[in-house]
Amino acid sequence: MIPPAFAYARPATVEEAVRTLADSGDEAKVLAGGQSLLPLLRLRLTFPELVVDVGRIPGLRGVREDGDALVIGALTTHHEVVRDPLVRRHAGLLAAATATVADPAVRHRGTLGGSLAHADPAGDLPAVALALDAELVAVGPQGRRTVPAREFFADYLQTALRPDELLVEVRVPKTDGWGFHYEKFNRVAQAWAVVGVAALVRRDDGHIAEARIGLTNMGPTPLRATATEAALAGAPVAADAVARAADSAAEGTRPSSDPSATPEYRAHLARVLTRRAVLAAAGTE
Repeated sequence: MIPPAFAYARPATVEEAVRTLADSGDEAKVLAGGQSLLPLLRLRLTFPELVVDVGRIPGLRGVREDGDALVIGALTTHHEVVRDPLVRRHAGLLAAATATVADPAVRHRGTLGGSLAHADPAGDLPAVALALDAELVAVGPQGRRTVPAREFFADYLQTALRPDELLVEVRVPKTDGWGFHYEKFNRVAQAWAVVGVAALVRRDDGHIAEARIGLTNMGPTPLRATATEAALAGAPVAADAVARAADSAAEGTRPSSDPSATPEYRAHLARVLTRRAVLAAAGTE
């Protein structure tokens, strides 16, 4: 389909982008890699008066260390995230999950910041950001502010970003020494996850000292499987103990019904995939 008509702006700096967004009120959409916005435009599911292309603003790409965290520019592409040695060394879960996003063409154009700001609960990376306890840094007319991932995703395709704010970087705590795994089920290759599970496990003397589990497509926002996380704390690294904890993975979720799955089937998948992901992260599978 042909997208609706819109005005186009390509600011050269973050400050110019913020001014443009502030002047446009609620009628502007930000274009980064375009892999989320362009399909919505072509399907006429969104009707912005202005598209603000931030894809060529300098300084918003790349990965650097900042103490115990990695700072990843919002315009860093999925391909760059997957290949970056700092991400692979200190945030392996992010690299592993990003490698499963769509296909190589999308990964070369799509961006980490764009994926998180789009906030699709079926997207892989929002749940990963939750599991990693990431922080998202936005710039607006009042300056910079940092939003924890647990407060960033507000509702379906909605975030804590204000209309006049631009996401500029993602801060990811290093998870050296943690096991990790991203497990998802999709009906065909490169499709959205019917359900996905991002698992981080820290072991101590044959037990699980701490686990973090992010759930993809189990509600209008990405979620943490908090009941399972609590049940795993101190549990032995054993298949039966992990299976018992995984039985509560769907507690507190609101999975949708669509042609891919019923809510009951998604709840079943959440339990099965959580068991698999935790065992793999713990190094037993």
